[in-house]
Amino acid sequence: MRLTIHRGTKEIGGSCVEIATQSTKIIIDVGLPLVDQNREPFDRSTMRGKSLQELVKDKVIPDVSGLFTSGAEAPDAIFLSHAHLDHVGLLKFTPEHVPVYATTGTSKMMLAGAVFAGQDSLPRERLQVVEYGVPITIGDITITPFAVDHSCYGSVAFLVEAEGKRLLYSGDLRWHGRKPGMINALVKTVGPLQIDALVMEGTHFRSKRPPRRTEYDLEAEITTEIRKSPGLVLASFSPIDVDRLVTYLKASMKSGRTFVADVYTAFIMYLLNKEIKLPDPKSSDCVKVYFNKSFERRKIKKLQDMFGGNRIKLSEITSAPDKYVLCFRPSNLRLDFDGTLPTMSHVMYSYWQGYLDKPDWQTVQSAVEQACGTFSQRHTSGHIYVEDIVKFVSAIGAKTVVPIHTFEAERFATQINNITLLTDSQFREI
Repeated sequence: MRLTIHRGTKEIGGSCVEIATQSTKIIIDVGLPLVDQNREPFDRSTMRGKSLQELVKDKVIPDVSGLFTSGAEAPDAIFLSHAHLDHVGLLKFTPEHVPVYATTGTSKMMLAGAVFAGQDSLPRERLQVVEYGVPITIGDITITPFAVDHSCYGSVAFLVEAEGKRLLYSGDLRWHGRKPGMINALVKTVGPLQIDALVMEGTHFRSKRPPRRTEYDLEAEITTEIRKSPGLVLASFSPIDVDRLVTYLKASMKSGRTFVADVYTAFIMYLLNKEIKLPDPKSSDCVKVYFNKSFERRKIKKLQDMFGGNRIKLSEITSAPDKYVLCFRPSNLRLDFDGTLPTMSHVMYSYWQGYLDKPDWQTVQSAVEQACGTFSQRHTSGHIYVEDIVKFVSAIGAKTVVPIHTFEAERFATQINNITLLTDSQFREI
């Protein structure tokens, strides 16, 4: 079994991994870069109007023969670990005849991203649904997906078995979210096996590390802050991070406020309503749905009809601001609030800190200050902390650990033995 990491050995995001035997080749993840060469957030708009060849030349797309460029046979299958763009954002550039294996959760999150965020859905004709713990055989390779907790619903790790060898691809995961039982179950199942290689995400192996905080710690903090807030609370987070959605729902209810979803968030709640316990956004008393100006301009009648019965207008919210927690994005400031936030508004920011340097968030912070309000960062990482990486690696007991999804792979060796450092497109026999 041959392992090649085409991208991700020296950067966070843009993951693309190839596993091959003499007769079979699979790809795990086909991600966009998360940052540019200056480690600034990658701007997808820079891709507009460029050909595939130009994007390969610019190193936005890795030069992988058979996957993105000609010169080799196409892979037999593509597997997706989860729906974040740094793992699925290049799917549309892959050969259309290659089947794509993913969870229903990943497919649904990609659908929501396509409808509301200008992203790409997973074509129905390519989708092959995987189920947790159920092996799939492609040629002489067997792949088993395992549910993991990450800041994206439907995330999985993959156990890959071929030619008498076993490789575990961690994908993105964490041990401090709402579902630590997922990683516990993974360890219980895979730990007793002889794992020859663990391809391990190392986002937090870096010089600056965030303070340890669980999703439950965050829920308690946000609940306290909502209770203290005299005005409207504006919650800014990614709705495909369903853990964070649940955190804001619970904090709103504990604080005696109504959670007001935008249609993007409501649509995700609707998609997952039968899979997990979420209030029905079409009828729930504890949730209302706000049709922001961006959505109204698009005139998606099916969604207007779906959520119209539980709709709330902005005038109702601003007339009693202390009763609501409203989903908020920077565009709402200009389109819905005409550039001026209600007095004493509290904006809660639940994203990666790096986005705060972008002009739209600078404008939001200025508006908060002018409204005599509060701007607070309320976030915990979707990625596993270093101490938990060490714990996980020890529990899996792999012969070698190959870092991925990290800028500083060499830091693994300070706390973990048996590290194999690869460079992009360098292969290793497992």
